[in-house]
Amino acid sequence: MNPGLTATLLRGLRWAAIAGACLAYAVLSHLAAADPHPDLWDAAVAMAPLVLLAGVLAWRSPHRTWMLTLCLAGATILYAISGWLVQHYNWVFLLQHAGIQALLGLAFARTLRAGQIPMVSRFAAVIHGPLSPALARYTRQVTWAWTLYFAVMTGLSLLLFGLAPVAVWSAFANLLNLPLLILMFAAEYVVRLFLLAPSDRAGPLEAIRAYRQAGSGRSPPSS
Repeated sequence: MNPGLTATLLRGLRWAAIAGACLAYAVLSHLAAADPHPDLWDAAVAMAPLVLLAGVLAWRSPHRTWMLTLCLAGATILYAISGWLVQHYNWVFLLQHAGIQALLGLAFARTLRAGQIPMVSRFAAVIHGPLSPALARYTRQVTWAWTLYFAVMTGLSLLLFGLAPVAVWSAFANLLNLPLLILMFAAEYVVRLFLLAPSDRAGPLEAIRAYRQAGSGRSPPSS
């Protein structure tokens, strides 16, 4: 088999596995959050991402032994207070959803300050190099749109958690989170087709590559 094709298939399988894991966890999270008779399993589902993240960071730390020991101590403490966690684990779900939305909104908003390059402009520069005035203006507006999107998601999450039944909040936070994100991407892409010249457009795959390159700290190509 062609090595390039093999690499492409492996990347496709990896992304499919990641998507499958995300969908599975979203469903598990909803079932756990909406469980009328919460138990230790529900609390474990809520804590799983935080515990996994702590374990990965500890494993990658230059002080691996000490950090893993600290993680083990933390896990022991969590087990010791498992009764309290079972009563309050939905707050962990809220922290994960509303907290991530708020942090993403803040990350986009900070790049809109004077003297900063808007977040979406950075991604566009990875693909296009120096931006045309029209593209620079558009990417700044899209950065504003993403900032408002994450702000609205944060506000709705807090509002529903405080006022609606937990099952309603969970459906929004766990089941609708990814579809709403995809819808936002799709809406922006449609607007891009109408407002930008073909030379200033980028497809979804190019956008993903730009995000990865910008996150890795690579410099945009020069013209």
